[in-house]
Amino acid sequence: MLKLIERLGPINESAASDTLTLPFELRIRGRLKAKSDSGRELGLFLDRGPVLRSGEGLKAESGEVVRICAAIEPVVTARVSTGLPLARLAYHLGNRHVQLALGDDEKGSWVRFPPDHVLEELAVLLGATLEHHDATFDPEPGAYSQVGGGHSHGHAHGHDHVHDHDHHHAH
Repeated sequence: MLKLIERLGPINESAASDTLTLPFELRIRGRLKAKSDSGRELGLFLDRGPVLRSGEGLKAESGEVVRICAAIEPVVTARVSTGLPLARLAYHLGNRHVQLALGDDEKGSWVRFPPDHVLEELAVLLGATLEHHDATFDPEPGAYSQVGGGHSHGHAHGHDHVHDHDHHHAH
């Protein structure tokens, strides 16, 4: 088994000797047994935390490099007008603390998420049209998980600020 132990960040296809195609739910794991796209036994022995991104390289103990590819999987793509409607859609879906992919194509801007009837109902209430289809799902990494930027809440550091989540509403 080829033991993959180091994240290399984005790499060119030519830099890898093999590829590993995984759905999102497996790209969030740091420990995993899998078969490469050519059928080789692989073991991931990585730090917890960052999602494996499509195009990212993983280095094996032997020095060999394997490139990650996002699998085609069932997704829901929600489309709404750009500007405030799109911002509102992204805000309300994101406020549900789910992973979201954002993008645009020839049809316009979109928000993508795994199938979920509650999220789908919310998106429709906010004026979105939904497309159920198969595509890659590579969600936004989030502000605190950007490689090399800011700090990650996964590392030990002092917390001098208060996390007050009380919501007071006058009725």
